Order: sequence, then structure tokens, then C-alpha cells
Amino acid sequence: MKISGYLPAIALAGALLFQPAFAKKKNDKDTWNYRYEIECAATGVEGTYAVNVWSYSKSKKFDPVQAGKNAVHGVIFKGVSGRQGCPSQPPLASDPSVREAKQDYFKKFFADQGDYGKYVLSVSTTVDRVKIKGSWKFRATVQVAKDQLRKDLEAAGIIRGLASGF
Repeated sequence: MKISGYLPAIALAGALLFQPAFAKKKNDKDTWNYRYEIECAATGVEGTYAVNVWSYSKSKKFDPVQAGKNAVHGVIFKGVSGRQGCPSQPPLASDPSVREAKQDYFKKFFADQGDYGKYVLSVSTTVDRVKIKGSWKFRATVQVAKDQLRKDLEAAGIIRGLASGF
């Protein structure tokens, strides 16, 4: 049996097998480095935000999980920009250093099966896709349970409560 003829096929199969994991890590790194945009989509149900999230990806395929991560990350650290008829919202973490100070907590929180998913109530199935230099930009509408997210982050000692004063 001649094995050398199979080596290119095995190498290609291995590359295809590990490529999605690489793309996932790249997308997570983009989230951590704020490589997404977030804006108010509509006034949502009490205690929630309905936001439009523009996620960047090298892949042509939309990833609703990444859109959810970006939405929750944006609500915590970036805030939500407003538009006509839809107010802007400040980030839940008013202290920008909390992201680095509590990095271990947030790495676990935003892991693939992390707690961030508890706060993603819905991700739209209809998305806009735009080709930009070497990558794709996807817009999805995500509903985030912001009151519960705030409450849980306060209970974990990650952010200060609204009643704690200035």
C-alpha cells in the first residue's frame, strides 16, 4: 500500500476539520476587540434591548451565536448607540477597566457554552450581508435581557448596582 498518495488528502481533510475552530477563535477575538457595531433597533419589551449588531467575519456564512455574543458584549462594555425614535443606552459597565480587571470572568462568560447565552432572547433569522475588504459584515437584530444581565453582573460583583451611588 502506497501511503504517500494519501498524504495530501489527509492534510486537506485536517485543514478543513480545524478551519471552523480557527474561524471561531478569530470571531471571538474580534468580539473582545470591539470589532462589531451595535445600535438600537427598536424599543423592546420592558427589561430588554432590541439591538442591531453588525458582526465582521472572514466567513461568508452568518453565525447567529457570534451575533448574540457581540450583542451582549456591546450592552456590557460599549453601550448602544441611538437613532431616530430609539434612544442610546450607556454600557452596563461604567468603568472601562472592569473588562481587563475581570478578564478571567469574562473569558469564561463569553465561552461557547458560557453564561452570555442566558441573556440572548432571540436572534433574527433575516440578516443583511455586505462584502467589505477581505471579509463580510452581517447585520442581525438581537434581543438582550438587559435587566437580568445587570442584576446578575451586580450579584457577581462585576459591576456596581444602580443604588450604590457615585
